[in-house]
Amino acid sequence: MKKILLISAILVMASSLVSRAQNARLWTLQQCIEYARENNLQVKMEEIGVEQAKGNLSQSKWDLAPSINAGLSHSMSWGRSVNLQTLEIIKNKRSMSTSGNLSASATVFSGFAKTNSIKSNYTSLQIAKEQVEKVKNDITIQITRAYLQLLLAREIERCAIETCNSTAEQVDRTSKLVDAGSQAYSTLLEVQAQLANEKSQLVSASSDVRSNLLTLMQLLDLPAEAEKDFDIVSPEVNPDEDLLPEGTVDGIYGQALSLPQVKIAEYNLEKSKYDFKAIRARMMPSVSVQAGYGSYYTDGQSGAFFTQFEHNKNPSVGISLSIPVFNGFSYRIASRNARLASENTAIMLEVQKQSLYKEIQTAYNEAFNALERMKAAKENMRSIQESFTYTENKFNVGMMNATDYNIAKTNLFKAQSAYYQAKYQYLFELKILDFYKGKAINL
Repeated sequence: MKKILLISAILVMASSLVSRAQNARLWTLQQCIEYARENNLQVKMEEIGVEQAKGNLSQSKWDLAPSINAGLSHSMSWGRSVNLQTLEIIKNKRSMSTSGNLSASATVFSGFAKTNSIKSNYTSLQIAKEQVEKVKNDITIQITRAYLQLLLAREIERCAIETCNSTAEQVDRTSKLVDAGSQAYSTLLEVQAQLANEKSQLVSASSDVRSNLLTLMQLLDLPAEAEKDFDIVSPEVNPDEDLLPEGTVDGIYGQALSLPQVKIAEYNLEKSKYDFKAIRARMMPSVSVQAGYGSYYTDGQSGAFFTQFEHNKNPSVGISLSIPVFNGFSYRIASRNARLASENTAIMLEVQKQSLYKEIQTAYNEAFNALERMKAAKENMRSIQESFTYTENKFNVGMMNATDYNIAKTNLFKAQSAYYQAKYQYLFELKILDFYKGKAINL
């Protein structure tokens, strides 16, 4: 009976461990993070945004170059026309003409509108790059949480397996005592009921392992068929109970100011200032120069095609000054809105900094709280383990009933689960603080 019960307990977890034990690629936390940062679809979308920002910046730089245009036209006409040499009226005669022109224009001064547009587009490029890093950081935190949750689920599953096997041995021992007449049959029934309950806990624990494994795979964007070949490294993780979070809140905050979310807010403020200057430039006079060259041929004149083009050439140069006088206050209103937008982004930068400081305060406090919970949970687990050992010995010699034994066994499993949860929560909080410090996250 003992062998049968042990086998039945082990088979419950087969789908989560044994099926992946062979030919599975083991991923470390660092490998999971690197893979997600390189292959996540959201990251790829943000990287496309970087390329678009580069294009916009290049276009704004080319806007400084002169514009050059060329044209060529040919026309035919019937009816009355004028001989351009004699100014005589020509009736009912078909006439043809060909003309060509080349023109160039350049803005000499426009209140530095184009220069500020270039600077604005440059900051947009920096914002796009920081946005890529922000998405990668968000994914890093998600992967870290999912990885630690999977390790926690496996710890609880392992604990459930050990508990189940221990109770199976107790069922076998009690069965022999009942057969020998040393224990009542009701005692065996109660221990068997406890084993059934623990099998249910094991099924639940194994289900949590599969669910957390699936969550991690989804964050990595791995296909469903990769599940049989995917597994993670399960390192021995035992955080030092005397290891307090390094640094102070202010010190960590100073290091965290280089994070992408802060840089994005800073670049947004910088961009809004350039946008304001570019809009203000519309209210200033602008100076531009033009140059052109043209010629034409017509059958209303004597001379060959190229001879006429030589004689009829018409070069030109010019300079123009444009002074905005009244445009329905559109420039003034746009300038006012741009100034308000700049003031708003300055406030948003301070809001982002305040939010970051509060996040660090919370993470720092949570790390200390998690450390205390882990210490308390570990001490509680040790005490209950000692108490259970004493209870189990008394039960084995018939000095304690099965009900009290089952209660002690259940309390031990709960204490072990509480300790593992506190341990991995503390680990996660330490990794969050490492993230704010700019350190690489690994185990």
